[in-house]
Amino acid sequence: MAKRDYYEVLEVSKTATPEEIKKAYRKKAIQFHPDKNPGNHEAEEKFKEAAEAYEVLSNPEKKQRYDQFGHAGVGGAAGGGYSGGGFSDIEDIFSAFGDIFGGHFGGFGGFGGSSRGRGGRRVSRGSDLRVKVKLNLNEIVNGVEKKIKVKKYVACQHCNGTGAKNGSSYTTCNTCGGNGQVTRIQHTLLGQMQTTSTCPTCQGDGKMITDKCNHCAGEGVVRDEEVINIKIPAGVGEGMQLNVSGKGNLGRRGGINGDLLVVITEEDHEELVRDGNNLIHNLFLSFPDITLGTTAEIPTVEGKVKVKIEAGTQPEKILRLRGKGIPDVNGYGRGDLLVRVHVWIPKKLSNEEKRMLEKLQSSPGFQEGPSSSEKSFFAKMRDMFE
Repeated sequence: MAKRDYYEVLEVSKTATPEEIKKAYRKKAIQFHPDKNPGNHEAEEKFKEAAEAYEVLSNPEKKQRYDQFGHAGVGGAAGGGYSGGGFSDIEDIFSAFGDIFGGHFGGFGGFGGSSRGRGGRRVSRGSDLRVKVKLNLNEIVNGVEKKIKVKKYVACQHCNGTGAKNGSSYTTCNTCGGNGQVTRIQHTLLGQMQTTSTCPTCQGDGKMITDKCNHCAGEGVVRDEEVINIKIPAGVGEGMQLNVSGKGNLGRRGGINGDLLVVITEEDHEELVRDGNNLIHNLFLSFPDITLGTTAEIPTVEGKVKVKIEAGTQPEKILRLRGKGIPDVNGYGRGDLLVRVHVWIPKKLSNEEKRMLEKLQSSPGFQEGPSSSEKSFFAKMRDMFE
């Protein structure tokens, strides 16, 4: 069966903002959430379908590929572990997007989502953290390891993360018998229908706290700071998001950690401008230098290099320094440094300089205009890739 258009799935337009896309996904996820539709296979599939659409449309790079190539653009090469190919496991969706559901369906609030442990008991997953890391051009080209300090939920040391005073003040839930789930049997015209849902008494924990820890109010987690080492590969770009697994908030009452999402921002360079994996440098030369030829110093990430400027080089010519750009983040080679030649025209001249230019103005070498080939579009294109 052919996949539906992702915009159609979330009922948003192609011009929708990231916030509108997120809001639309949250609405769909709540509508088709398994806890709200127990035993409903169709709702489960729609829940997965909405998560797949959001996983692509919420990522700027994947969204661009999808807008250009459709589903084929986010097939096996979409990255991120899901590749736009669909979610086979509901728990994968909770792990990826549990922090979006807000306070709905118990345990999806400030402490993230949940998953099921042995015996069906719920294991709380902490919410993801998102931080921005600013990199200079040298760090982008070579890769870097950063140490960042984050405020996050960690296990309460006084109750060992259980939420119970002294770590033992709890008892088995009488409603579910410690399973964290309850089974109901409904009688219909077609016979009996059995449904299983999260226990409403213990919210899936399987146990009840009889005496809460005073330090964490029974949640099992407290706010603290942690220094985290992040290895950032070479070639990352503005807005790219890296996932550091297990470094987010800790889930309540013996739960698991969410992830740390690292969003890359780039510092501007004084002399080099990034264009994809290429770097661009605007070289300004005087009229005598560009006419007679000269040697110019060009900045690169590794330092200055000398480039010979041939006599008669035309303005807007592109000189290419191969392999002096930015490495591809996936390891597919390295970009180039493109040097764009400009002519700098002085605004003020001395009388002597004016007389010299007036002499040149009438000399034969300055009377001849560009040839037809020099004017042609194809000649300019050849120059660009020289």
